[in-house]
Amino acid sequence: MKYITALILILFLAGKSSAQTAVQDSIALEHTTHAIRDAFGRGDVDAIVALHHPGVIKYFGGDNVVIGRAGLTKGLTEMFKVSKLEFVENHIESTAFNGSTAFQSVIFTIKVIPKNGDEPTYVHGRSMVIYVRYKDSPYGWVSIREMTQAAPAEK
Repeated sequence: MKYITALILILFLAGKSSAQTAVQDSIALEHTTHAIRDAFGRGDVDAIVALHHPGVIKYFGGDNVVIGRAGLTKGLTEMFKVSKLEFVENHIESTAFNGSTAFQSVIFTIKVIPKNGDEPTYVHGRSMVIYVRYKDSPYGWVSIREMTQAAPAEK
């Protein structure tokens, strides 16, 4: 009987530990994604790049592919010279964790505000982002792959 009680206690504690880890991972990933959006709003290239893996690859359709932190830095620097960005929608469709990897699909809308005074435009899309745990990340997670497409038509 003592062995059965001990086994049940061990299984309970192991399950609780897994549940705690899942909650901690969810919170850390939420902090990461919020920090990315916040850094975009501030035009903070260094903060954005710090939340991306050195081997990041971002697919934005056709030939628009960003590879590595250097490519990301170059593209962001050029973009922030002429525009300010503001996330106006970030609807998480799904999030899944598999060990040290997280997958998230999001419907987003970004307000692009030209610095020359032209009228703002809006980019509405869906992204699938793959995050991995990374020891040098401020929140423990970094984006390593992203693919963006047009958002589905609203119903």
